[in-house]
Amino acid sequence: MLSEAEVLQRVRSLKDPEIGRTFGELDMVKAVQTTGSTVHVTIELPTPAYPGKHRISDAITAAVKEGQPDVTAVEVKFTSVVQGKMSGGAIGLRAKNVIAVGSGKGGVGKSTVATSLAYGLKTLGCKVGLMDADVYGPSVPHMVGSVDRPTAIKVRTESGEEIERIQPVDVDGLKVISMGYFLKPDQAVIWRGPLLHRAITQFLKDTDWGDLDYLIIDLPPGTGDISLTLSQLLGLAGAVVVCSPQQVALLDAIKAISMFNQVKIPILGIVENMSGEIFGRGGAKAMAEELNVPFLGELPIDSGIRIRGDAGRISTLFSEENPSREPLVQICEQVAIQVAKQLLVAPKMPTLEIL
Repeated sequence: MLSEAEVLQRVRSLKDPEIGRTFGELDMVKAVQTTGSTVHVTIELPTPAYPGKHRISDAITAAVKEGQPDVTAVEVKFTSVVQGKMSGGAIGLRAKNVIAVGSGKGGVGKSTVATSLAYGLKTLGCKVGLMDADVYGPSVPHMVGSVDRPTAIKVRTESGEEIERIQPVDVDGLKVISMGYFLKPDQAVIWRGPLLHRAITQFLKDTDWGDLDYLIIDLPPGTGDISLTLSQLLGLAGAVVVCSPQQVALLDAIKAISMFNQVKIPILGIVENMSGEIFGRGGAKAMAEELNVPFLGELPIDSGIRIRGDAGRISTLFSEENPSREPLVQICEQVAIQVAKQLLVAPKMPTLEIL
C-alpha cells in the first residue's frame, strides 16, 4: 500500500488538464489520506466553474492505482477558491475579476451573452455582479426582469467618515446596476464623453458591490471611450468578444479585438452567437484560430433565448431544460478557466537576440 507521502508525490506530479502546469506547481493538492484500501485526495480548483472535473478524477485514480493492487478505490474531492487580480482595490471595488463583454457592432446579442454569463457563473457557485455600461441602450434590467430601483444608504468608513453608497438591485442573488434603473422607459440619454466617464466611475466606485468573484460589465457596442475609461480605472481580467457568424459581423469583431489590445485589456476569447442556418456557422471559430485567441464556444440561434429575454427570465436558461443550457454552461466554464489561466500560467520570457 502506498504511503500518503508517495500518493502526494504521484498526484503533485500530474498536470492540470486545463492550465497545463502540475498540481504541485499550482498548489492544488490540499489533502491526501489513506483509509484501509481507499485513498482520499482533495483538490482545490481556481474556480467553481472548472470544466470537466472528471478528467482530474480519472487522471488521479489512474496514477494512484498504477502498480498498486491493494488500492481498491480512489475518492477525489473538489473545493474551490476563485483566483483574481483584485485590481479594483484602488477604487474600493472588492471584485476578484472584472470581465468586459463587448462587440464590434450592435445586434449580435452582446447583452444577452453578458447577462447569461453572469447568471451562469452564479449558478455554478460563484459570487457575481452585473454592471450594465451600455448607457445609451440599457437592456439588462428588462432581461433580468427587475423593476426595482437601486437605493442609497449611508455607511461609515474605517476612518469614521460617513459616505453614501448605491445598493445594487439583487435579482435572485445576482447584484445588478444599470442606467436603465434611473430612466423612464421612453427617456433617451444624450451625453458626451465626460458624463459617460462620470457615470461609469460612479457605478464602479460608489456602488456597494460587496465581495465578488466576478463582475461582468456589459459594454456598449462598437469601439467607444467607455473601454478606455475602464482600462484607466481597473486592470481588467479580460474581455469577451461576442459576434455572429456572418462576415460583416466578423469584420467589426476584429476591430473590437484591436481596440481591447490597444487599451491593454487581455482577450479572454470569442463567443459565436446566433449560430445556425440563418447566419451560418463556424465563422467566429475560424477567426479565433486566425487571430490566435481562444474560441469560447457557440450559442445556437434559439427562439427560447429570445422568449426568455423578452419575458425577463434569462436566469431560467440554466434552471430549465432547453437546447441552449449546455452550450451556455460550456461558455461560462471556458470564460472562467481563461481568467484563471491569465493568472496561473506564467508568461514566457522573450528570447534576447545577441547582435
